[in-house]
Amino acid sequence: KPISTNIHIGLKIGGRPFKQKEQIQNMVLSALLLAIGLVLPFLTGQIPEIGSALLPMHIPVLICGFICGWQWGLIVGLIMPLLRFLLFGFPPIYPNGIAMTFELATYGAVSGLLYSFFKKKTIGIYLSLITAMLVGRVVWGMVRVVLLGFSDTEVFTWAIFVADAFINAIPGIVLQIVLIPLLIMSINKITSYEKEFQ
Repeated sequence: KPISTNIHIGLKIGGRPFKQKEQIQNMVLSALLLAIGLVLPFLTGQIPEIGSALLPMHIPVLICGFICGWQWGLIVGLIMPLLRFLLFGFPPIYPNGIAMTFELATYGAVSGLLYSFFKKKTIGIYLSLITAMLVGRVVWGMVRVVLLGFSDTEVFTWAIFVADAFINAIPGIVLQIVLIPLLIMSINKITSYEKEFQ
């Protein structure tokens, strides 16, 4: 009985540093991905038409949800558009910035939640990614409807939603579906190699 108690205590104490280390790693990675998300739009020259097509801010948030978990993906998604507006004045806070805040937060949360649900299997990467992209766009559309419902000068129709969320964003959608699974699978391989040598 004393031996089993000692083992239990040892595991409990030994587990704490590991969990703290994992939390610190997630915090650092989230901060790094947030920084990348702030910088990436400069590659498109901050031209709205190019940014709407390539969706550079979406990629780091989705990756954050996958590798750091839904909580960090949610936080990074919430912060990124608002912080970028405060630092660089883009995206314009109303209505784009506010709508993007909800959209990116949804991407980060849904990708992380579903990826965890699918036990981090390869097929789960694609299912989580595509579902997050769809749900995020629906949330973006709903927020735009609410925001522009108070506007007398702008309207948000079904045709505008389809065009902005899907048709105009096809290059970015393709880029995300190709690039993000490759990155996540590569990260998983590196992580598994590290665990083998520990």
